[in-house]
Order: sequence, then C-alpha cells, then structure tokens
Amino acid sequence: MNFKAARLLPVSRIALASCALALGLQGLPTAVAAQHANLPDFTELVERLGPSVVNIRTSERMRGGQTPEIDAQMQEFLRRFGIPSPRRPAPRGGEEDDQPQRRGVGSGFVLAADGVIMTNAHVVDGADEVIVTLTDKREFKAKVLGADRRTDVAVLKIEATGLPAVRLGDVGRLKVGEWVMAIGSPFGEGG
Repeated sequence: MNFKAARLLPVSRIALASCALALGLQGLPTAVAAQHANLPDFTELVERLGPSVVNIRTSERMRGGQTPEIDAQMQEFLRRFGIPSPRRPAPRGGEEDDQPQRRGVGSGFVLAADGVIMTNAHVVDGADEVIVTLTDKREFKAKVLGADRRTDVAVLKIEATGLPAVRLGDVGRLKVGEWVMAIGSPFGEGG
C-alpha cells in the first residue's frame, strides 16, 4: 500500500497544482474586462477615418555641395528595417539623378474630397517633389499650397476627386484631459 501511495504522490501534486492554477486564473478575465471597460475603444474611429489617411514621401535635391545629414544611429535604424537611406539614393540614370537627394516620409489626411491634403509643414519643408499615396495605393504628385512653420501645418493639393475626407472638430469644445487620437501612415503600412 505504501508503494502505491508513493507512486500517486507526483500525480496528485500535478493535479493539485493544476486545480490551483485554474482557480487562480478564473478571476483573470473579469479583472482584464474591468480594466478594459475604463479605456476608450478607438477601433470604430480608425475604421471610419483610416481611408482618409495618406502617406507622404518627399525628395529634395541637395544644392551647392550639400550632403544629406544623418547620424549613425538613424542610419542603422534605416538599414535594419530596409528603409532607403538619403545617403544612398537609388540610381535611376540621367545627370540630374546623380545629384544627392534628401528624402523624407510623413503622413497626412484628406481634408477635402477634391484632393486637398493636410500634413505637417516639417514634412514638406524644402521638398522639390512631394508624392502622396492613398490607402488604395494610388500615388499622386502633390503641390504645396501653403505651409506655416510656426504651427507646423501644410496644405497640399493632388489631382483627384471623390476622396474620403475627414471632418474637423471644434477645438473650442475640447477640454484638458480628454482623449485625442492621432492616426497616420508615415511608413505606408496603412490599416
């Protein structure tokens, strides 16, 4: 009899530990749900406004012996994630393309269905070319209509119509402490 009791002891320990674990985890979904209940859910907002978000790529030809400045840490980040580096622009042929270029990426959103885009002024500052990519992957050359460095806002125009536009809210109704959300696509990942 002692022999059988000794053999069942490890099995009993496993069963006891499993029961204790199951009982301990039983309250976990309730605790997680209670925490989640206090947080806002932005999924509907993102689904509704996501199609209005655009990716913006810029390039600026370096003039008068300028070279694109980028520190070693950022260079390593770009290399690690396969992002093109402004120090090594892709060769495209032609004399003008041999000129060093500073490249940039950013995000913005459709402000009006007829192709008016809002972004940050620093995204397009000094750019010779601005390309806007919509969530459906269509690309358009953009014209900078205006930019304000002080508020870091720029307005672009692309030749497109019927775009899903964002309706701006009333900033005067915002209160300190309220949730705000910024959605964007600076690396073109979308969704």
